[in-house]
Amino acid sequence: MVLALDDKWVWDSWYVREGNLWHCFFLQAPKSIGDPDLRHWHVSYGHAVSRDLKSWTQLGTCFAPSAGPAWDDNTTWTGSVVRGDDGIWHLFYTGTSKADDGKHQKLGHAVSNDLHMWQRVGSGLILDRDERYEEYSPGRWHDRAFRDPWVLRDPEGSGWLMYFTARSPDAANTLEAGAIGLATSPDLYDWTLEDPVFTGGFGELEVPQVFEVSGRWYCLFCTAARFWSPQAEKLVGPPMTGSHYLIGDNPRGPWQIAPGPMLDGGNRYAARILNTSGSLKLMGFLMDDAETGAFRGIIDDPAEVHVTSDQRLTLTETV
Repeated sequence: MVLALDDKWVWDSWYVREGNLWHCFFLQAPKSIGDPDLRHWHVSYGHAVSRDLKSWTQLGTCFAPSAGPAWDDNTTWTGSVVRGDDGIWHLFYTGTSKADDGKHQKLGHAVSNDLHMWQRVGSGLILDRDERYEEYSPGRWHDRAFRDPWVLRDPEGSGWLMYFTARSPDAANTLEAGAIGLATSPDLYDWTLEDPVFTGGFGELEVPQVFEVSGRWYCLFCTAARFWSPQAEKLVGPPMTGSHYLIGDNPRGPWQIAPGPMLDGGNRYAARILNTSGSLKLMGFLMDDAETGAFRGIIDDPAEVHVTSDQRLTLTETV
């Protein structure tokens, strides 16, 4: 009952609930390209709906790179969706351009009345890096990380917070350079870039998701085993590819890496935690087939997330 397509690979996903219906947006690429490692450069957004996060109805492609030339004519990568005070649905997404070979990630904005037909707001571009965030530097990293926006209402004000994947230019060790960036907005249209809320531990903290449970704040992220620093290994355990989290008392921090064990290490990646009427579920895509090693590219059925008495997160696989 996984979310899968016969002719496309599926990977990063994000979700929004409208009434009793869950909408899943996901990255997809045609299997006709042959090599799944090329999927990032042949990407569009798929859209599916479900009432139970297991049985999915596919609605087709809903967003794709600009026809170009444009800042997002190369790729449209991972994002998030929220409903604004104006009643409109707002999509925030990652874009790259062909002009710079996809090396410079930026953040974009589109809107919809029906969660399927999306229109860019102007050119779509809303945020680019400044000196607080690392620029592309050949030899230091393969790209300029400024991606994976996650937007939520500011619990301490009337505006909105956006978190995103970035890196710090100040970290001498690239495995300590991974950062969670922050931007703020009064209305979802005008955004101000802020200082990172967390830096360290990993070379990348991808696909951040910030949420609160019983007064405790969590920042879920995913990373690869090769991006762990000695500090992270000491805190969490042996390096693994998968999802872990930061903990904090406030959405602006300070944040700390949660002590181990790792939340979800293994074959699932780019996970999200969904609140299903009081029950927490984790959703992510499966990478490699255990028997053949081939890339699977499907979204797994949900796993149950539990909060322990000391406010750590643990998983139980759903049967």
